[in-house]
Amino acid sequence: MELKEFLIQTQSDVKAEIGERLTINDGASIYHESVFSEIVMQHMADIAMTFPDYEICHYTAKLNNANLRLSGYAFSEDADQLDLFVCIYKGSDDLVTIPDSETKTAAEQCSRFLTNCVNGKLLSILDKSSEAYEFALAIKEGYEKIDQIRIYVLTDGQSKAKNFKSREEQGKTITLEVMDIERLHRHWSEGKPRDELVVNFDQVSGGALPCVYVPGEKIDYDFALTFIPGEALRFLYGKYGARLLEANVRSFLSATGKVNKGIRDTLRNDPERFMAYNNGIVVVADEVHLGKITDGGVGILWIKGMQIVNGGQTTASIYFSKKKNPEIDLSRVRVPAKIIVLKRSDATLEEKLISDISRYANSQNSVKQSDLSANKPFHVEIEKLSLSTYCPDGIGRWFYERASGSYNTMLSLEGTTAAKERDLKAAIPSSRKITKTDLAKYLNTWDNRPHIVSLGSQKNFDRFMQVLNDQDQGIEALHKEIDVVTYKKMIAKAIIFKKTNSVVRPMFPAFQGNIVIYLISLLSFRLGGKINFDLIWNKQDISLELRNQLQIWAKEINAVLHQSSEGRMISEWAKKQECWEKIKNSEYSEISDKIPELL
Repeated sequence: MELKEFLIQTQSDVKAEIGERLTINDGASIYHESVFSEIVMQHMADIAMTFPDYEICHYTAKLNNANLRLSGYAFSEDADQLDLFVCIYKGSDDLVTIPDSETKTAAEQCSRFLTNCVNGKLLSILDKSSEAYEFALAIKEGYEKIDQIRIYVLTDGQSKAKNFKSREEQGKTITLEVMDIERLHRHWSEGKPRDELVVNFDQVSGGALPCVYVPGEKIDYDFALTFIPGEALRFLYGKYGARLLEANVRSFLSATGKVNKGIRDTLRNDPERFMAYNNGIVVVADEVHLGKITDGGVGILWIKGMQIVNGGQTTASIYFSKKKNPEIDLSRVRVPAKIIVLKRSDATLEEKLISDISRYANSQNSVKQSDLSANKPFHVEIEKLSLSTYCPDGIGRWFYERASGSYNTMLSLEGTTAAKERDLKAAIPSSRKITKTDLAKYLNTWDNRPHIVSLGSQKNFDRFMQVLNDQDQGIEALHKEIDVVTYKKMIAKAIIFKKTNSVVRPMFPAFQGNIVIYLISLLSFRLGGKINFDLIWNKQDISLELRNQLQIWAKEINAVLHQSSEGRMISEWAKKQECWEKIKNSEYSEISDKIPELL
């Protein structure tokens, strides 16, 4: 699909989503740019460019004759990193060039929003019912803890510059990036967003890295041993952040910003001995370009698709140690590095290789179950069922994305012509794609664990896999042989979640995600044993009567969440078991006896 076609498809997706929300919510006010922002932010979360638990927050205002703007935000799990989003939406089916001056203006308005949150001026004029109030309060109270801030400008136009120079403000590093339609298309079409990470060591460290390079003549990878200067590694983490640590193994080595004391002390007291004391890092890459070092030996000039699969703590510790202790001299630090250059062309086989590299490279540390789960029998079986189970129309299917990026790979491999790609997208639209973390979210929500789901996609996935592997308390039906009936029931729960999400999103200005999770858990708690999943599967939808019931309860749940939070940020309160106890034990409107999904 060419860029122009992709733009038209994206605008069509925005219009379709707005049309569905208007139908559900009787003409409620819906911002086009908010819907576009949500589509892009979801994509960015999928490829780990931002944190998974983002919030849409459309806010514009003028304070002291200065414009403030915000389209959304996302905190890291430890709330020490913050992403802010501001949208420039044109709504055109023709490519529109966005000048850098317009991008910088939007970013400055977003930055000004942040500044006025920190100094308390925005709180003084915000009504407590405003969608921005609780976020502004959280920023004011938690700003000291934040180490890194990224401002993303999202646009359906085409921007010349995609990255701008970072700056320091009140001791915080603020970076600016642009996610325009061209960059979005590049990610979509390649299906491998890490390809964007091209590291030129001639630029970042003044020359090629000395190395021992071993070509893999009869194996599926090349191998190199080298070292990376500490200052270069710090620069790369500052530029790419968590994206440097992701590959296809999601959130395996997320940066927490908590400095390991031993690493910090070595950097401060014995920087020359860092290479002797530290085990170094393990890197996977798509390409390595070799050149010459000053003495004529072999050196690495640049790496494409660089991903650190072991050594994330070392990398983040170097960055934050220097940030918190500017006197540290990283010019004397060398970090050992083992580089695996991948030669696989099959996305699934490539992910398995990365998974195995991650497993063995991290054998000395505790590795989360979610990191290496793609090849677990449960996920393999769900994938098989998704490939062979057709929707009631006999044409469409749902797609279980067991391997990251496999949906786009499927479109590329099977959609060899424009007509075939169009037919594929009609039969298996992206709205029917379910990732491993999606499925964990849907099932844990239905199994009355909304407080666990609210912890975030990766922590929830960890808990999901722990329960799945516990033979004594396994989630309903998942330890039995997985069959078509079980699979259809899972998809029915996915449909309930997706349709509830489309009902709730336009109803509330903020914390829609938490409301959706608690609403579905309440539905399961009160009506779970009476739901006709076969009917939902056959219709691939939920009834208008059930939607109406969900709308009524959503308003009541929203009220209980705010009342019971007692001033705490809703997204934090929602992570507590006590929150679920409050929700499920509160009084709600009577259940309609006209809901066809009730047995």
